[in-house]
Amino acid sequence: MKAIVNGTVHTLTEAGTVEDGAVLFEDGEIVAAGADVDVPDDAEVVDAGGRHVTPGLVEAHSHAGMGEWGEPEDGDVNEGTDPITPHVNALDGFHPRDEELQHAFQGGVTTVSARMGSGNVVGGIICSMKTYGDVADEMLVREDGMKAAMGENPKRFHGEQKDREPVTRPGIAAKLRQALMDAEDYVERRANAREEGEPFDRDLGMENLARVVEGDLPLRVHAHRADDIATVFRIADEFGIEDLSIEHATEGHVLAEEFAARDVPAVVGPSISSASKYELRNITFETPGILHEAGVKVAIQTDAPVLPQEHLDVCVGLAVREGLPAEDALATVTRNPAEILGIDDRVGTLEAGTDADVVVWDGPMFDLDSDARQVFLEGDLIYDSERDDVDPREEYAW
Repeated sequence: MKAIVNGTVHTLTEAGTVEDGAVLFEDGEIVAAGADVDVPDDAEVVDAGGRHVTPGLVEAHSHAGMGEWGEPEDGDVNEGTDPITPHVNALDGFHPRDEELQHAFQGGVTTVSARMGSGNVVGGIICSMKTYGDVADEMLVREDGMKAAMGENPKRFHGEQKDREPVTRPGIAAKLRQALMDAEDYVERRANAREEGEPFDRDLGMENLARVVEGDLPLRVHAHRADDIATVFRIADEFGIEDLSIEHATEGHVLAEEFAARDVPAVVGPSISSASKYELRNITFETPGILHEAGVKVAIQTDAPVLPQEHLDVCVGLAVREGLPAEDALATVTRNPAEILGIDDRVGTLEAGTDADVVVWDGPMFDLDSDARQVFLEGDLIYDSERDDVDPREEYAW
C-alpha cells in the first residue's frame, strides 16, 4: 500500500479540493482520497510537502503512439487508400515506444485517446490508451469511438493529392451519409440472415460502423468551421446518432448554445496555431471559456504531435488567461475528457476504485512555471523529476 500525504489534493469528486489531504492506493487502485484518510503504519509514504496532487491528465484527442515523434514518415496515421476506412483500428498502429508517450507521462499525461488522422472522411476506431507500458494491448483502456472528419483535410488529402472524391464539403457530407446508410443496410441484412438462419458474409468495416448506428460506439468528428459543425449535427439527426463529440471545435463558440441544447461535448484545440487554412481563421483560446459558460462539457487537447503532448497543461493555462474559470480548468483535462471518452470508471478523478494514476505538481497544474514532480500510473511510480532511475526499462532506450 502507498500513500501520498501532506498535499493539496484535487479529487475532482464531490470531496473537492482538500488542503493537507492524502491519497491512499493499493494494487493499482485508489483506496481513499481527500481529508481524514487513514494511512496504515506499514504504507509506503510520499510526502507531497504541500504540493498539488491531481489525477493523471487525460487528453481526449491525440495521435501520440501513432504519429511517431521525430519520424513522421513512419507514422501510422492515415490509411489513405480510401476516404472511408472504418475497418482500421488505432490499436494495431499504436507504438508503445513512441517518444511522444514519454513526453506525455513526464508532463503528467497518463491517458490519451489515440486515433487515426483526419485525412479520411471515416478514419477508423479510436482507442483510449495509457501512456506507459510495453504492450499496446495492456495499455488499452477502451475502444472509445469512430473517427470521422469534415472540412479541408479530407478535401486536400483526397481531392487535391489523389484527385478523387471528396473534393468539396458537400462531397464529404455525402460520403459520410453513404457510409452510415450502408451500415444501416448491413445491420438489417445481418438481422434478417440471423432470423432466417442463413449464411452471412461479414464485413469488418461495416461491423465497426454498425456499432455507431446502433449506439454502441461514439462518433467523434473533426470539425473546425461552424458550418461544418452544423453539418455534423444535421447528419447525426438524420441517423439518430446521439453519442457524439465535436473535435477541435475551432468555431464552437459561434454555436455554443446549439452544443448546450444538444448536450454535445467539445474537445477544443490545438489553439496555439496560426491560421494555416481558412477554417482556422477564428482560432482563439476564448473558445473553451465561452463553451463552458454556455453549459457545454469541454475538454482541451493538443492534437499531439501537432503540439507536444507534454504541453497540455500550457494549453489549459492559456485558456484560463482568456476566460476559462480557474476553478474549472483542471476538469478539462481530467474528469471531463474521461466522461466524454466513457472511461471515467477508470481515470479522471481520485475516486475510490479508479486507477491509481496520480501526479504531484510543484504548483497549480496550469501555471506555466509548474512541473510534474512525481507521476504514478496504476500505483507504480513511473517518473520522478529528481531521479533518473525510476523507469525499470531504462536499459531499453526509448
